[in-house]
Amino acid sequence: MQHWATAWAAGMHGPYPVGNPSAQPDQSFAFPDPAQGARDQTFRLVLRPDLWGRRARLRFSNAFGNRPLRLDGVHVGLQRGAGTLLPGSNHPVRFAGADGITISPGAEAWSDAVELGFVANPDDPLWTGRKLAVSFHVAGTSGPMTWHAKALQTSYVTAPGAGALGADETEAPFPFSTASWFFLSAVDMAAPPDATVIVCLGDSITDGTGSTMNGDDRWPDVLSRRLHAALGNRVSVVNVGIGGNQVVGPAQYDPENAGPGGPSALERLERDVVALSGVRTVVWLEGTNDFSRNGNASLEAVTQGFRDGVARLRAAIPGVRVVGATMLTAFGSSSPAHGHQEQDANRRGLNDFIRNSGLFDAVLDFDAATHDPATGKLRPEMVPDSTIGAAGDGLHPNRAGYLAMGLSVDPAAVLPA
Repeated sequence: MQHWATAWAAGMHGPYPVGNPSAQPDQSFAFPDPAQGARDQTFRLVLRPDLWGRRARLRFSNAFGNRPLRLDGVHVGLQRGAGTLLPGSNHPVRFAGADGITISPGAEAWSDAVELGFVANPDDPLWTGRKLAVSFHVAGTSGPMTWHAKALQTSYVTAPGAGALGADETEAPFPFSTASWFFLSAVDMAAPPDATVIVCLGDSITDGTGSTMNGDDRWPDVLSRRLHAALGNRVSVVNVGIGGNQVVGPAQYDPENAGPGGPSALERLERDVVALSGVRTVVWLEGTNDFSRNGNASLEAVTQGFRDGVARLRAAIPGVRVVGATMLTAFGSSSPAHGHQEQDANRRGLNDFIRNSGLFDAVLDFDAATHDPATGKLRPEMVPDSTIGAAGDGLHPNRAGYLAMGLSVDPAAVLPA
């Protein structure tokens, strides 16, 4: 008997352009007026499911919109390259049997199940790393767009006014690129009952700032590949990090009061973790932005936030395994908001709490995997930015740092007993 398991998700925030994208192309041709949003145009979002099945369903979000969002012409297919799909793989997606759906402001909606006819055997290891393309048409104007800024994955958009072109399997209708995901918040796959979904909750260091564009080398990606090597198509590692996110701040987050880091982890727990399908483990790595000059939260407020969040997770998901991860050093960072002595003292205090409070079922010591004890900073080889080739900021690790983090995880710490 199969059940739904989340194979991909993205933490929603916004509205566009509020957020922290990485390596973003110029969006002014695709979206000339952010207040108007998308206008009669088609998106082709590229994403990598972490688990494959013969059936899928999609969740779309208008969480931070201020008007009804009309989507139609929705299709899902297998990416061949760039905006081109494998011929014959593109399948229409329905909503209660209809071609489209209208999503109210603040709401989300699931599609009907869609058969993925190209997936003959989801357990075939050749599916590992393959990417889906989810295409959909925004009818009329969307208004302010709910999005996930830091996709670190290239997706594609038609020109405004181009109409519903998601059925086209070529790249010709999609001249504009984006490094963000819009409106799509989760993809479920039909999975065996023993499939394990691990959700990674956090900020930019989970979202992947400084990793390789289109490289899938964030620390959750590294962990995923290790677990799949052992368990095959029975595990899904889902990343709901948001660049700039905090545990307890900001106090208010809505379309009129939106900051680049999205709603606090506590505010978004229901949508970004609890509401996902088949969750068995949550790995929580966060706190850097709470202790920045922009956050200014106390150590006591953040530790209490962790206590409250863990209690809510355990109440909402019976038997869930909650794993704490130690904060990486930002000491000496070139970022004006980070790297100061007070932040580092709070970081060390939070790491002591994570390691020794007994709150968590297990602890991942990412600090030990990345910290240079001689300087108090990140290890020097982990600093240069892998996304754009810049010098790095001493706050976000690069591919080498994320690799060390992913390799440091004991699989037993994140897998259910």
